[in-house]
Amino acid sequence: MNVKKILLDENEVPKKWYNILPDLPEPLPVPLHPATEEPVKPEDLEPIFPKALIKQEMSSERWIRIPEEVRDVYKIWRPTPLIRAERLEKALNTPARIYFKYEGASPPGSHKPNTAVAQAYYNAKEGVERLTTETGAGQWGSALSFACKLFELKCMVYMVKVSYMQKPYRRILMETWGGKVVPSPSEMTEVGKKVLENDPDNPGSLGIAISEAIEDAAKHENTKYSLGSVLNHVLMHQTVIGLEAKKQLETIGEKPDVIVGCVGGGSNFSGLCYPFIKEAQREGIRIIAVEPKACPTLTGGEYKYDYGDSAGLTPLLKMFTLGHTFIPPPIHAGGLRYHGDAPTLCLLVKHGIIDAKAVTQIPTFEAGVLFARTEGIVPAPETNHAIRAVIDEAIKARENGEEKVILFNFSGHGLLDLQAYDDYLYNKLKDT
Repeated sequence: MNVKKILLDENEVPKKWYNILPDLPEPLPVPLHPATEEPVKPEDLEPIFPKALIKQEMSSERWIRIPEEVRDVYKIWRPTPLIRAERLEKALNTPARIYFKYEGASPPGSHKPNTAVAQAYYNAKEGVERLTTETGAGQWGSALSFACKLFELKCMVYMVKVSYMQKPYRRILMETWGGKVVPSPSEMTEVGKKVLENDPDNPGSLGIAISEAIEDAAKHENTKYSLGSVLNHVLMHQTVIGLEAKKQLETIGEKPDVIVGCVGGGSNFSGLCYPFIKEAQREGIRIIAVEPKACPTLTGGEYKYDYGDSAGLTPLLKMFTLGHTFIPPPIHAGGLRYHGDAPTLCLLVKHGIIDAKAVTQIPTFEAGVLFARTEGIVPAPETNHAIRAVIDEAIKARENGEEKVILFNFSGHGLLDLQAYDDYLYNKLKDT
């Protein structure tokens, strides 16, 4: 069936999130308390997370009901379209059929509100008045600022300094929705002060920004911390992407042979791929996680327990990690500059159920520009990593004469990342 855009009715927004924990190949290694290194108990997390999210994080139920209040907000932009990239296929002269789930349709322009709205809702229900968070490229900070405004919460965002300087319009977007944004490391926390004392020109990292946001939350009453990736409840909220995509493909009689997503902490990738995991193992679907070579967590990290932040305030998580003090180079894909990855994703990579691939910066922008010039949509620098791998797979299909179906997550648009494209178009980008 030659369909260019597959749409669903707003009543078909999923009513439940999918929780992958019951379907992992082995039990997930338990998080450890940062002080005692004993298994974390629910009460250990209550100073920084609301009880409802702690319960979701530790739940073994396969399906978690989505509150109607959250579904109502989702309907502002969901269901998102599944689009066939026919012009890209033609440009590549490939027999592969390429489909992308377009998550740039949300108000902040990315997949991030799928969990931001849920987290803001649960915090508001428990009487929380203020949320703190970190952000790399600014997409997560934008999404949480948007969600906090809807549920009448204050929002404090620690934005990695290099991205704060690279992406001023992300800051403006957050402030437009009422969020307060500061560059991290900052003078507002003891963690930030210590980093700046040792290195006044420190460009920042997600690990440092997480430490600042957690310290802030712990110090203030009626304040909780909100995370945009890595933890299981965050990834679970994103599975609306894959659940919709499955239904859309079914309506046109297609099944994916290859599924691709970019990976920083794992949220957009898992949101698309996790609902396909059981089929992938049964039917041999190849799933590819693409990361930057400048921050090669899955392809170059060590699988071990590590802190999720630079100061060692978070529980220790079993994951592929480059070390919690790692400071990545200042590539434009700020959302992919995290030293670790989601423990569930790391376990699936460890078992070979998911393949990991690392690419350098310039080839990703080559891919993004080709996509923009064929499909008309300018991708975010993070999304360009997925597109790079999709193009490589489509070329391979051409060389092998294979009619493969390739599905990928278009995690966000790049309309607030045009400085990065300017750097690419005028040969200012560096491969790191």
